Amino acid sequence: MNNINPDMPFLSISDAAEMAQMHPQTLRQYDRMGLVKPSRTIGQSRRYSLRNVAQLVEVAKLSAEGVSLNAIKRIVELENQVVGLRAENRELQNIVDRLMASQPGSRVFAVGDAETVILPSGKRPKRSNAVVLWRAK
Repeated sequence: MNNINPDMPFLSISDAAEMAQMHPQTLRQYDRMGLVKPSRTIGQSRRYSLRNVAQLVEVAKLSAEGVSLNAIKRIVELENQVVGLRAENRELQNIVDRLMASQPGSRVFAVGDAETVILPSGKRPKRSNAVVLWRAK
C-alpha cells in the first residue's frame, strides 16, 4: 500500500463524490470555479485522484466554517503556490549542498540570473550584486 500515488487520477466523479461525501454536481461546480481541478480522459470525463478528494474535503470544511467560495479559491491558489515554492527551494538547496560538498572550504555565490560561482575563502565575486550562501559549522 505504500506505493499508492496520491496524484494518480483514477476515480470517476461519482466515486470521488462518494468518498468526499458530496453530490457530483458540487464537484462539477468546484471544477468550473477552479477550486479542484481533476484530470480529463480523452473523452473529457473527469478523473479524480486521492489528492483531489482530500482537496474536496478541505473545501467542504472551509465552506462549512463560513469561508466564501471565492476566498477558498484564493486559499487553494496560495497553497498550490507554497507547494511549488517549497519544491523549488528543495531543488536549490540540493544544488547548494552538492556545490558545497564538491568544494570544501569554499563559499557559494549566486551571480546573475542563472550563474553559480564557487570561490575560495577570502575571494570576492566580480559583480557587486552577488549573494553569498554558506553554512554555519
